[in-house]
Amino acid sequence: MTQNSYWDVLKHPIIARLTLIQFISYFGTWFSQVAIASMILEYGASELAIAYIFMMLMLPAIVLAPLSGWIIDKVSFKKLMGILLLIEISMTLLFMTVNSLDDLNSLMLFVFIRSSASSILFAAEMALFPKILQGEMLKKTNEIHSIVWSVCFAAGMALGGLVTYYLGYDATFLIDVLLYTIAFLLLLGLKLSLNPIEHTESALFMMKSGFIYLKNHKKLIHLIILHASIGFTSFETLITLLADLHYKYILAIPLAIGWINATRALAMTIGPLLFSKYINDKNIHYFFALQGLAIILWSFVQHSYGVAILGIFIVGLLSTSLWSYTYYMLQQEIEVKFLGRVIAYNDMVFMIFNIVVTLFVGYAAKMGMELEYITIIMGCGFMVTALYYRWFKKNYLS
Repeated sequence: MTQNSYWDVLKHPIIARLTLIQFISYFGTWFSQVAIASMILEYGASELAIAYIFMMLMLPAIVLAPLSGWIIDKVSFKKLMGILLLIEISMTLLFMTVNSLDDLNSLMLFVFIRSSASSILFAAEMALFPKILQGEMLKKTNEIHSIVWSVCFAAGMALGGLVTYYLGYDATFLIDVLLYTIAFLLLLGLKLSLNPIEHTESALFMMKSGFIYLKNHKKLIHLIILHASIGFTSFETLITLLADLHYKYILAIPLAIGWINATRALAMTIGPLLFSKYINDKNIHYFFALQGLAIILWSFVQHSYGVAILGIFIVGLLSTSLWSYTYYMLQQEIEVKFLGRVIAYNDMVFMIFNIVVTLFVGYAAKMGMELEYITIIMGCGFMVTALYYRWFKKNYLS
């Protein structure tokens, strides 16, 4: 895609405003995440507690996925977006009430609620676009929002680390609140007139019929598992523990976490431009194996912050391409009338896998396993996935 083609999409007044709102919302989420991670480390949280906090970021997608479509259809888009942004503002303010490990349960609740709002906000936007765009415009809009996520992850982590280090936790949360407030004001100026879709079937019925459809289509189940395997790159807890164990002697923890995550996100932004055109259903298993090899090699140098930065960049180059192509393979196999429900179950499985990996890192570290070996196991997960895909290709694609 050329820059002009993206610019043409952003000339659409609704898309331009929604993209800006999404940019601010994504940025705000990652901006304060460094402060949260640094804060619980300062309070002396255990490895398991850190894993639980990051689990709260992913859990809402599991809990809400089957119902989010019903919620989005039931409530008008602009009203729903406004409610969700106000929830994000409220929860971010409540982060400032956390002053010790005694407040850890409250913090997990606040993170869960804010992440729930963020999850529905994203789904609401992605459900809106097909209603107002078609064809190439819709495709390019989805690409823009994928790029926005990676850029916000990188910029949010990097700047969040700097602000947390120099201004402290409360200042970071207040800036975050200001960002969400700007997004809310932008929403007020959105000119959009759409009637909510009348939902005649119960959420329970839709979940049940989607499950039966999946049960009868084994190929979809295998594709969902293959897509979920990208969860082996769920490094948030691992990076936080590395910062506490190794990097704090070189750089302040907020800066160490921020910069290493920003480097990873930069690689995730650049990676698709380099590799997406080469990945297809005939050779993707080689790229799974390369991803695993990169993670294993990173494990040997991750104790040294300077080399670890380079290592995480290499690890991040393939992640987005593998995620997007396995998602594409799944989308191609789903009947249109079951698309929403199967995608919802796919998101559930993906997030469950991420949570399992996150908990594995926390429990393994707590039991004394060295972070290097934990990382090697995560890399080996991709090696197993490569073999699994070869079996899948032989049985379902031949």
